[in-house]
Amino acid sequence: MKIEMKEQFYKYIQNLQNTITSSLEKIDGKAVFREDLWERPGGGGGRTRVIENGAVFEKGGVNISAVHGELPEAMQKYFGVENADFFACGLSLVIHPKNPHVPTVHANWRYFEMYDKKGSVIDRWFGGGQDLTPYYLYEEDAIHFHKVCKQACDKHQESFYPDFKEKCDRYFWNSHREEARGVGGLFFDYCRKNEDFSIEDWYAFVTEVGDSFLDAYTPIVQKRMNTAFTMEEREWQEIRRGRYVEFNLVHDKGTLFGLKTKGRIESILMSLPPHVQWVYDHHPESGSPEEKLLNVLQHPRSWTE
Repeated sequence: MKIEMKEQFYKYIQNLQNTITSSLEKIDGKAVFREDLWERPGGGGGRTRVIENGAVFEKGGVNISAVHGELPEAMQKYFGVENADFFACGLSLVIHPKNPHVPTVHANWRYFEMYDKKGSVIDRWFGGGQDLTPYYLYEEDAIHFHKVCKQACDKHQESFYPDFKEKCDRYFWNSHREEARGVGGLFFDYCRKNEDFSIEDWYAFVTEVGDSFLDAYTPIVQKRMNTAFTMEEREWQEIRRGRYVEFNLVHDKGTLFGLKTKGRIESILMSLPPHVQWVYDHHPESGSPEEKLLNVLQHPRSWTE
């Protein structure tokens, strides 16, 4: 009997969550992930795993969920449908390291189905991506992260990396600040069956990207996690974290979808860092490493050429 795509992908993200959390615990060496199982009123639930106050990771979450039910009215208007039901599952992670020389990372891989009242699938698609948010720019780290992303994409179609890299630069853009959240990576959404790709082909691509995550991120962590840092560098990290919070609360579609579908608040806001600053009219010194980062964030560039 053929396994339904939603069951196949949910099993995949369950296993991926185990792989990622065990790997990050080994790197941290002190803290372990706390697991929290929860149920969603209206249908479904999830498995939240959070690490806090570690030797390397100040706060991080690796969450999976599978929720279903009647599509809320606000989302029906967004999708232009009426009387629709939905199923959505995915893995979402954000890792905030303690050391300002280690970048924050975010990743998400998800699958969505929409049904009519007879239970027939009327639409389905994959989405996701992974992106890097450094506080100090090490160009070799950005190049490594993007090269791993490109390698995963190129196994499926060579146009994917430049397309999804550009989409990432556009999506993770704090328009009210006129700057990017980080140095980007991949962002893709509404990956539906078409003339070139079946839904199974999209599954193969999305899982390829998911499987590449640890290779993209953990070498950077291991290279930078013992770098000495000053209180001034830590303050800069907290100021930049404020921009991360601004994006998540103002622009992020996943956060807004979770809030509009009455998702679990603790899991939705898990992405927010524990220590943040908003300093009035802050500008880094001319010629400083901090200004170097801002120049790149204001003018996204290629990292693989």
